[in-house]
Amino acid sequence: MKYISTRGGIAPIPFTEAVMMGLAGDGGLLLPETIPVVDDTTLDRWRVLSYPDLATAVISLFAADLEPEVLAGLTRRSYAVFNHPEVVPLVERGGITVMELFHGPTLAFKDIALQFLGNLFEYLLGRDGRRMNILGATSGDTGSAAIHGVRGKAGINIFILHPHGRVSPVQELQMTTVTDANVFNIAIKGTFDDGQAMVKSIFSDAAFKEKYHLGAVNSINWARIVAQVVYYIYAALRLGGEGKRVDFSVPTGNFGDIFAGFIARWMLGGRIGRLVLATNGNDILSRFVNQGEYSRSAVVRTSSPSMDIQVASNFERFLFYLYDKDPGRVSAAINEFAASGRLLFSAAEQETTREIFAADMVDEAATIATIREVFAADGYLFDPHTAVGVRAGMAHKLDDVPMVCLATAHPAKFGAAVKRAIGREPELPPSLAGLDKLESRCRILSADEGEIRQYLAANALI
Repeated sequence: MKYISTRGGIAPIPFTEAVMMGLAGDGGLLLPETIPVVDDTTLDRWRVLSYPDLATAVISLFAADLEPEVLAGLTRRSYAVFNHPEVVPLVERGGITVMELFHGPTLAFKDIALQFLGNLFEYLLGRDGRRMNILGATSGDTGSAAIHGVRGKAGINIFILHPHGRVSPVQELQMTTVTDANVFNIAIKGTFDDGQAMVKSIFSDAAFKEKYHLGAVNSINWARIVAQVVYYIYAALRLGGEGKRVDFSVPTGNFGDIFAGFIARWMLGGRIGRLVLATNGNDILSRFVNQGEYSRSAVVRTSSPSMDIQVASNFERFLFYLYDKDPGRVSAAINEFAASGRLLFSAAEQETTREIFAADMVDEAATIATIREVFAADGYLFDPHTAVGVRAGMAHKLDDVPMVCLATAHPAKFGAAVKRAIGREPELPPSLAGLDKLESRCRILSADEGEIRQYLAANALI
């Protein structure tokens, strides 16, 4: 299994090199040359595996150059830190199935991929005697999950950009109260899109990237995607009997999580049906599905800040398949979007998209109402991101098809939104209690690429 760029500008590379490269050298995103389709015999064997062992089995199909015993050790160590024995338990609520993805160290779904990626980075750097400076941008949860995945690890410094004043107080504290010497929190005076654009621009500078040994933890890194593929397969195997499909509803901002669902769907064929793409008021992706237009507008602040995104990095990966794996068309489209902020799609392309995805935009009133209604009926709390996914999932659920809604964060991370819904904030779990009493460290910088480069250069491991 080798990896290629969506823009066609690199020779095929193995999995471990793709992990260390992060963003392709030509500015594109890395993808496997082929996506494996899993036969029934293999699926029957997978059905009885624990989550860590299933992760080993799935990821091994994409990681041919990683020794099996090494991979097995990495997955078991990564998921041993989760506080639920099933890692991603499935809970029935109101006719839908909630897959709880928030049982990791930072209580968000990003832990599932970033615990694995942090351990994988540590192994590869130690094996090869190398150092790395991780650079990433976060709209909320990626940053804390990445920091907790690599804090204190030898040979790694991590620099995380978050939009100043635009993440929840708990999200901010989860990042800024980690004061290990290798952690550098940067609050930029701008939006997540500003941070993401600067990170991609810096990674596209080959000389700078090489000089400072840059590594990526955002979902531009293929290892993030493949680790998330696992939980779609896990749910499909447990809920879908022979010949029975399972649908998924996914709160979506940067298109990484739902793209992992797209890969899982490809691997499992008809066992995964439609993927419901749920957005908040930042609806560029739901408009793409429903109207055939991908057009940028201003970022809207919502109670689900991790989805307050207008330019979805992983959309380029889907374009590669929508454009029949034509890197020239992908490159032209990315350039067109950079110039005009708009892409239009043919009727045939729209039909192909809607065979895979359904989509809804869920506004603030509906988000808060969903939290309130489900709590009143079941005593079960959603965070606002999960509520967006649940609302959209309910709208698209078919009577005879299980609908799995991804619960992407613990409600205690978004106390203000929960209080609006039920009149009080949720009880804080032990890992969050007392965060506001801890020492914190963060540098506030302008949303200026030159300033970010200068700060990184002054603090990087070289």
